[in-house]
Order: sequence, then C-alpha cells, then structure tokens
Amino acid sequence: MTTLDEIDHAILGELRRDARSSMTAIAEAVHISRAGAHARIRRLTDAGVITGYSVRTDPVLLGHHASAYVTLAIEQATWQDVSARLRAIPEIEHMALVGGDYDVILLVRASDARDLRRIVLEDIQAIPSIRSTRTILIFEDFTLE
Repeated sequence: MTTLDEIDHAILGELRRDARSSMTAIAEAVHISRAGAHARIRRLTDAGVITGYSVRTDPVLLGHHASAYVTLAIEQATWQDVSARLRAIPEIEHMALVGGDYDVILLVRASDARDLRRIVLEDIQAIPSIRSTRTILIFEDFTLE
C-alpha cells in the first residue's frame, strides 16, 4: 500500500483539475522540481493510485438528451455474469455494486426517452439474473470538480 503525503495529494488535485497540465505547471503549483513531480507521478501510477486520464464531456452536446440512474436488484450469486453483460451495453457510462435497498446502480446515457426505454426494458431487463429495476430520470447534470 502506498502512503500519500501532502505533496502527492496536491499533485493529484492538480491532475484532477486538469489532467493535461504540463509537468512544469504541476511542479510549480505544488512547489517542487519538475523531476520531483515526474518521479512522484510515475510512483503514483506504478502503485495504481493513478489508473488513467480522462476527458469530461457534456452529455447533451454529445447527443445524450435522456439520462437516468437505473438501480437493479439481482440474484446475489450472479454478479460476475451480470456485470459482464452490463459492460456490453455501450450506453451505460458508470456501474457500481452497492449495498442497501438495491444491488447495482447504473448511469445510463441515451439519445432520447424512446432510446432510454429500449435500453432499460430490452437490454438491461433482458438479463435473466436481474430481478427488478428502478429508473430515476436526471433533469440536469452538474460537475463538481
């Protein structure tokens, strides 16, 4: 397990703010040398703390005019199969195994309400181990970072 210090956390904060920041900009922001920043980022990557870099996008501008969280109740011993089948549905943007009133929560992005209906009723509910679903429509998205 990797122990993170204040500088590591500051570097991660800079990368979360803008993953395209140059090594020089990150080093200046956290008050260390460029070589020091590079070494720390390599260590964080090698340790698995940094797992990749991504781009945040606006779902509506991408053509996803209907979004929803879909909760699932599944047969408990079937998680591996269910997760593999859900990963094959391209409109599922995020998936989490959770505890509580339901077992899985999905973030689904669709082109419109009809497409969302198809994804939930024909793609997701067609998986035999899914006992029930509940769809919670998203009216507006907010990015907090």
